[in-house]
Amino acid sequence: MKKLPFQTDLTAKPEVLAFFDEPTNTFSYIAKDPASNACMVIDSVMEIDYAAGRLSLNGADKIIAYIRSHKLELQWIIETHVHADHLSAAPYIQDKLGGKIGIGAEITTVQKTFGEIFNEGSDFCRDGSQFDHLFQDGDEYLVGEMRCHALHTPGHTPACMTHIMGDAAFVGDTLFMPDGGSARADFPGGDAKTLYKSIQRILSLPDELRLFMCHDYMPNGRNVEYQTTVKQEREDNIHVHQGVSESDFVTMREQRDATLGMPRLILPSLQVNMRAGHLPKPDSNDVVYLKLPLNLL
Repeated sequence: MKKLPFQTDLTAKPEVLAFFDEPTNTFSYIAKDPASNACMVIDSVMEIDYAAGRLSLNGADKIIAYIRSHKLELQWIIETHVHADHLSAAPYIQDKLGGKIGIGAEITTVQKTFGEIFNEGSDFCRDGSQFDHLFQDGDEYLVGEMRCHALHTPGHTPACMTHIMGDAAFVGDTLFMPDGGSARADFPGGDAKTLYKSIQRILSLPDELRLFMCHDYMPNGRNVEYQTTVKQEREDNIHVHQGVSESDFVTMREQRDATLGMPRLILPSLQVNMRAGHLPKPDSNDVVYLKLPLNLL
């Protein structure tokens, strides 16, 4: 059996409950320490009807209702990265249940990049202070009695982190299910070579480690799936299975990314998520506005 590069108990199996947001193909998770009532939430979703300018928190309310009905204690609200395809509900959940909002320390790089793209003023802090905790590579934290670990896995974005809790790892957008491949690497700050190295880091972990996806797009019309293992990804991932070289992956990824359009919600998502899920400050008429920069992305 392979050993992890840190101390954790792979026999410890956190209880993981998935919530699927169909409009954005996003999975949010509750991960619970089996030895206590402590839990964390990973990659929550706030819905938006972009054309109507209307927000909804139905998905977040389902997560909140589950935590309350099972008398759980929410300790962490984790963002695996600054999502470009959905808005975060982290502040809303925190307001209802408490917990610390955490993201990778390279959020500052993302904030500097998109603070410039959206021409944000000096009132927009670019130091990650909107979040309660900025994870460095290798950081440890507790959920109840379970020691969790944050691994820096950039490439899709500079701030991407994989979070490991017992035998469960939440990989964000770094990997998809084996038949889905890998994340794009063409957003500002993304890099296909860096993504390959991050994926190899994940694939070097023990075979039996459970991997939980942030998205599934149901290739070839199959049913939605969200859980796989390191072994399955290493053997069967269509983009980066064992034997695929870095140069081959980079060529494939860059050619594929060049054919992809921008995510439908990228502009509202980035403006909200780089603020830890908070909306921009209201304008002088007490209405919140999102910007639409033209010909930039």
